[in-house]
Amino acid sequence: MKNFKAIAASSLFTLLSTFTYAQDCNCTKNFEWVKKTFEENDAGFQYALKQKGNQAYGDLNKRISEKVKSAKTFGECSPILYEWLTFFRSGHVAIRTTAKQQSPKSTPTEKSNNQFANWETLSVETPDFKKYLDKKKTADYEGIWYTEPYTIGIKKKGDQYIGFIIESGAETWTKGQVKLKLDFSNGKTNSVYYMRDHSAVESKEIALTGKNNLQIGDFNLSRIYPKLEDETKYAQYFKSLNANEPYVEKLNENTLYFRIPSFQASKKQKIDSVIAANKSKILSTENLIIDIRNGTGGSDASYSNILPLIYTNPIRTVGVEYLSTKLNNQRMLDFINKPEYGFSEDNKKWAKTSFDKLEKEQGQFINLNENVVTITKYDTVHQYPKNVGIIINQKNGSTDEQFLLAAKQSKKVKLFGTTTFGVLDVSNMYYVPSPCNEFELGYSLSRSMRIPDFTIDEKGLQPDFYLDRSIPLYEWTEHVNMILNGK
Repeated sequence: MKNFKAIAASSLFTLLSTFTYAQDCNCTKNFEWVKKTFEENDAGFQYALKQKGNQAYGDLNKRISEKVKSAKTFGECSPILYEWLTFFRSGHVAIRTTAKQQSPKSTPTEKSNNQFANWETLSVETPDFKKYLDKKKTADYEGIWYTEPYTIGIKKKGDQYIGFIIESGAETWTKGQVKLKLDFSNGKTNSVYYMRDHSAVESKEIALTGKNNLQIGDFNLSRIYPKLEDETKYAQYFKSLNANEPYVEKLNENTLYFRIPSFQASKKQKIDSVIAANKSKILSTENLIIDIRNGTGGSDASYSNILPLIYTNPIRTVGVEYLSTKLNNQRMLDFINKPEYGFSEDNKKWAKTSFDKLEKEQGQFINLNENVVTITKYDTVHQYPKNVGIIINQKNGSTDEQFLLAAKQSKKVKLFGTTTFGVLDVSNMYYVPSPCNEFELGYSLSRSMRIPDFTIDEKGLQPDFYLDRSIPLYEWTEHVNMILNGK
């Protein structure tokens, strides 16, 4: 399964493209190709059509057909195509730009520097600013902050705090340019944060949590100078929030905390390594908290070594069936012929067998396994951990949800947090290039055999313990800790 959040975000990157279409690559023709390809090959198309009705689909097509006529650039066309796709579901669909959309006439840096050369600036020398900060006796918004890939200084000017670039990892921003503004004039709170392409995102939500963490709308910044000592609950939360790699830490004598930011296939080795290094602790400690908040989806294999640790009884997994079409079946050949998939010889044999089976029944949904349900059994039910709390939120989907379906079959496991994203019923994404090679269409090859009895898309999985909004995010871990310890 794929990274559902990155899939949704990838479509937005196409907004940066502003190059005019060639005559044979206009938005109308691109829409016609996307529509035909999706209708004929997406495993969830007919199911979505049945749920929403032909009338709604016809109205959608009329509306989109009119909108694409006015799109003169790929940047204008891309979000319209993506809008059409989201009629069917909110994830596991994509419009992903290709390298062809980069300008052949100038490098991105040259283009960006020229485009934003007259952007507002604030001239502040970093050594002088640090000396000024060293003399401050109170912790407020002033300071040097980091949010990838920017180092930003924030300095007060009247009723405003101005954020300016100190260092930038993006070619569209240079030193001294104003990156954000916090305005507290007239008793009101307002902010503006400028994106990579300098578009403005406004918000009334500005929160300084602890001394070192600033939230401006949906953007999180961490103070890097001066680094002030924070309360443990803040330090623990923001360490977990900003983590890119899995880790285990001890909360108290009875509880371990296992943070897993991502189940991406590239993280499996790291996850397995952390489990191996801490296995004796996990199997001798009463409580285990697994925090997968803000997940990325990924690969089912990434969580395979977690399940034996929390197992109590056989785990039932309902399988998927693949829609067999000439285009869809090509992915099995890709597995065999393309080194980037990293398939072993045994896996290639499976792909060849699967290809042959699919090819015999084009136009049908095919279960590549012998059974609808796979039952997984492990030899040992460990005494510890006795209680397992998994922390979840609305950003968990796809593989994250598949993990939860397996994990919560254990008698030891309870879910804490908020309802998950809901994007699992139609999965196994495949990307195919458009005729003009301007973009790739991402769609799905399989549907779950849970449909229609137990659907997750657009619904999500609900927690056993709902952590409502009166519980601050930075207190979620401690709240779960208290419940597991019976306090």
